[in-house]
Amino acid sequence: MDGAMTQNRTGAADAPFYLAQGDECALFQAAFDNTLPVLLKGPTGCGKTRFVSHMAAQLGRPLYTVACHDDLSAADLIGRYLLKGGETVWVDGPLTRAVREGAICYLDEVVEARKDVTVVLHPLTDDRRILPIDRTGEELEAAPGFMLVASYNPGYQNILKTLKPSTRQRFVAMEFDFPVPDLEIKVVAQESGLSPDRVAPLVRLAGKLRALKGQDLEEGVSTRLVIYAATLIAQGMPIDRAIEATMIAPLTDDADVKRGLLDLVTAVFG
Repeated sequence: MDGAMTQNRTGAADAPFYLAQGDECALFQAAFDNTLPVLLKGPTGCGKTRFVSHMAAQLGRPLYTVACHDDLSAADLIGRYLLKGGETVWVDGPLTRAVREGAICYLDEVVEARKDVTVVLHPLTDDRRILPIDRTGEELEAAPGFMLVASYNPGYQNILKTLKPSTRQRFVAMEFDFPVPDLEIKVVAQESGLSPDRVAPLVRLAGKLRALKGQDLEEGVSTRLVIYAATLIAQGMPIDRAIEATMIAPLTDDADVKRGLLDLVTAVFG
């Protein structure tokens, strides 16, 4: 049950680095202050998870992060009876813990979870703010400070994996995208330790690779991968090898497409 869940407890002083692109921090703060659930929409690797970690630290709230997947069920989130020391005991899932503690529960790529998960979320996303636990007969009222946050990548999901309008309309929606080049250079330089002037061509290459999304590539290169490339370069790896390992090979298994992308690298870096 806990294999897809992580828990963080940090304060504002050691909040993960996040460089705002607009008013997203103020909007998240307003949603938190008014006990509103939030839905983050945007491509993989654009900073959604980092943003939630940053805001949880700024708000001083514990954070339970659940990486959703095809087999994730409502029971994985709520909890189940387990055999411990010859006794059957109830063990809370991450959502139940967050509700009891007044923590933030972040469901990453929520559309990947089984359909019964969204049904469980509905009573927590309106003015009731309750979590019924059928197995124990409890009806938990969310403690002060509880916040439900979910994310997904609308550009990647097919028609079989998307949120119903009735579910989406229960959330305050926030749109995310890759940072504009000037901001992305600052982010990558901060995270990798590579100087901004050496990061700039990596960000320029990333922009050109993203322009190929939907043509040769299913997904464009993420800011996360650009940081990986810059990190390897900062550690002394040759630029061409670092780029191939982080910004080319993860994007495609097609040899012809890969050769075309490497030609693009040559055009950018010479």
